[in-house]
Amino acid sequence: MIGGTGWGRGLVLGGLACAALAAGCGGEGDPGPAAPTIGLQTPNSPLVTLRATFETGAVDDPAGKNGLNALTALMIGRGGTAALTYEVLTTTLYPWAASIGTQADKEVTTVIGEVHRDHLEPFYEIFRDLIIAPRFDTADFERNRDFLTNAIASTLRGNDDEELGKQTLNALLYEGHPYGATDMGSEQGLAAITLDDVRAFHGQRYTRGRVLVGVAGGYPDGFLERVERDLVGALPAGEGEAAGRTLPPPRALEGIEMLLVQKDAIATAISIGFPIDVTRADDDFYPLMVANSYFGEHRTFNGRLMNQMRGLRGLNYGDYAYIENFIQDGQSTFPVPNTPRRQQFFSIWIRPVPHHNAAFALRQAVRELALLVEHGLSPDDFEATREYLVNYSKLYVQTTSRRLGYAMDSRFYGTGFFIDEIRTRLESMTVDDVNAAIRRHLQADNLAVAIVTRDAEAFRDELLSGEPSAVTYNTEVGEAILAEDEEIKLYPLAINADRVRVVQVAEMFVEVS
Repeated sequence: MIGGTGWGRGLVLGGLACAALAAGCGGEGDPGPAAPTIGLQTPNSPLVTLRATFETGAVDDPAGKNGLNALTALMIGRGGTAALTYEVLTTTLYPWAASIGTQADKEVTTVIGEVHRDHLEPFYEIFRDLIIAPRFDTADFERNRDFLTNAIASTLRGNDDEELGKQTLNALLYEGHPYGATDMGSEQGLAAITLDDVRAFHGQRYTRGRVLVGVAGGYPDGFLERVERDLVGALPAGEGEAAGRTLPPPRALEGIEMLLVQKDAIATAISIGFPIDVTRADDDFYPLMVANSYFGEHRTFNGRLMNQMRGLRGLNYGDYAYIENFIQDGQSTFPVPNTPRRQQFFSIWIRPVPHHNAAFALRQAVRELALLVEHGLSPDDFEATREYLVNYSKLYVQTTSRRLGYAMDSRFYGTGFFIDEIRTRLESMTVDDVNAAIRRHLQADNLAVAIVTRDAEAFRDELLSGEPSAVTYNTEVGEAILAEDEEIKLYPLAINADRVRVVQVAEMFVEVS
């Protein structure tokens, strides 16, 4: 099902540490030997980026202590070293305009630092010490645990309905699966964690056999070898390697399953999805990438969903689709690198819709997916999308930091450099390749649907009734649109009534999964 995963293993000290990606060692077009470091040296760059990615994630949280991985990561990214308190550390970094943070996901956790090369020496010592010898201060622990708890209670459940919908979809898709909990954990799980738990987790998971360190930018000759020697080499060997852990397959969906969250929301947020047996390690990922770009490229007007739902009808702000987990990088349109997973899912994100048009929007999105599966792409649509995607994907690596992140992800999946893979594979691809991949992997029959809305029970009853779904517009639309609307209003949704639940927002992400 899945090709190369993990760092390729055998990340032994003394392996090849390359000074440039083109030299191999995880470089562009050649994953190279499984060394514990990847370097992208650009002598003219004034910045240096360091990324240390560990194969540990939310899937490693012990039962009853969901959030332990995220909390451990925060004790690095928002904590001190043995020599520096968190307050002194932040004061030290400020005049250098330097940053250190962490990014915790399902299967990997990454420590990311960036600094001007003039301050690399003292900065690196701090970066290294945060990883190999965090301070684990009681005050830092309590502050970071409170931060995660508030992120769940106040932000996720309180004022971010879009993210709430996405996390609700995740909970529905991965019910009973290690991916099921949020990356932040749960309220009860966080409450059960102690500082000793964090210390023990760090000792067990932040080890030499689980790490890949990348360096990019204007670092001096010999620096990469030093990182391999006194950062990677200083980590404990560990009791085992993450590549040995197994993940069960996600459960099979039966018809359209729905989880509705009752919340006093000003509009209805909808997320739709299903697991797929494809990652970047698989040949079919690349034709699916073309299909998805045509269907719903993130935050662009290229996608059919965006044009049909927002452009022609003005239903909401945006409508997008994804063939893998997508986390937006800041205010850009691009995904965050260094969140690779061995299992992925297809999803549609319908940004909040006025309540009175929500059922119609759901029907339209499912209908559009069914039309994609039935008809695929035309030759003209394929050619236009392929050309766009080859050029658009080059923008993924506008910075050396992002380029380094993608090189490290390519090591995880056991492929050549991702951006090169896209170009090479799309150049030889045909429209038949794309439509065949659509038929193999996409479908509109067995779906998970997560809905955050004001009157969840009434919305559930409306959908289960089978009655047409009304739609109203604030501006005039053409006769062709109105004619198609009559079909959408009656589009059948094969809802599995036995798999429809309504929950109060206060119940979400409280219990330990």
